[in-house]
Amino acid sequence: MPLLTHPADNNLLQRPALATGVFVFSALTALGLSAVLALAAPTEAQARTRRSVEHNADGSTTARTGVARRGPNGTVLRGRTTTTDGQGNGSVTSRRAAVGAQGGTAVRQGRTTRSADGSASHSGTVSAQNAQGHLQSSGSATRNADGTVTQARSTTATSAATGNSVQAQSSYSKDSGLSRSATCYDASGTAMACPTRP
Repeated sequence: MPLLTHPADNNLLQRPALATGVFVFSALTALGLSAVLALAAPTEAQARTRRSVEHNADGSTTARTGVARRGPNGTVLRGRTTTTDGQGNGSVTSRRAAVGAQGGTAVRQGRTTRSADGSASHSGTVSAQNAQGHLQSSGSATRNADGTVTQARSTTATSAATGNSVQAQSSYSKDSGLSRSATCYDASGTAMACPTRP
């Protein structure tokens, strides 16, 4: 369900197109941490939503939405702020935190901006942990007015069972194309061969 049913500018929600999927999923698979972010959404039985929209004399608009849900599968808190200046520029800031019934936690934050000339940018971070391990990831993407897209992401995932970790980076640009790399470490921090997928 979208946090903002009627955003001030629907174009703000069109993030720059990324040339490749987020590499974080490969990192999670390598360490068996796919369950870190598998926090089931709580039921709607105990949900609260707050929305507000401010229309200013200068033509700018600020819309805020906050959602809190609690159920047998855990708790989720979400918030979003959308701003426009009336000149075709605007931004969306979003935040989400979840706590699963088994104690797993996840936090995600992001910000997207769009300019009147068609350029846009997005940056975001995510962190999660449960009994299997923990994950931290950050990334950014930009789209210039001419449509040129660049993207970069860095992810670190660590297994609670072994202490082994993987550090992965990916980037994309029109000139250099897609680049990916990953380095695995044992619990002492010594580089090791990354495990292969089954």
